[in-house]
Amino acid sequence: MKNMTKVMMVSVLAVGTLAAGCQTTSTPSAPVTQPITSDALQAYHWQLVDAKNTKGETITPLFFNPGEPLTLDFVTANGSNIVTLMNTCNNMSAEYKVANGEVTLGPVRSTRMACPAPQASFDSAVLATVNGKYSMSKNANNVPVLTISNANQVANFKAVAK
Repeated sequence: MKNMTKVMMVSVLAVGTLAAGCQTTSTPSAPVTQPITSDALQAYHWQLVDAKNTKGETITPLFFNPGEPLTLDFVTANGSNIVTLMNTCNNMSAEYKVANGEVTLGPVRSTRMACPAPQASFDSAVLATVNGKYSMSKNANNVPVLTISNANQVANFKAVAK
């Protein structure tokens, strides 16, 4: 009887040890930083999904029309790299350069239509959003994310297939 008890205890310990060794833990993976290149920027449309000020508050003028969020479209036209700021009241674009992983925008060109209050506030907020330090990563679902941060805010854009 003592031998049977010992065999059962050893069996329980062995099964428990094996089961513990087979367990996997699921921890969310941190975003993986990606290098910024013109090719990487031009591979997608970049749709704004989140923008917060330094207090962590949403920058509401950027989200007055959720059906048409700010979208950045990076292209090369006539030998120049251009970013178009889409869904704004005025047509806006700027030349951009990527050097050593840093994105630099030239002056933003814009039409000068008299836009109603929500669209005018959106256009102003857009100008403040696109100027800053650009970084690129992939989220836990392996989807590219473009982040633009400056002293006043952080904005995140998701990649949308062209």
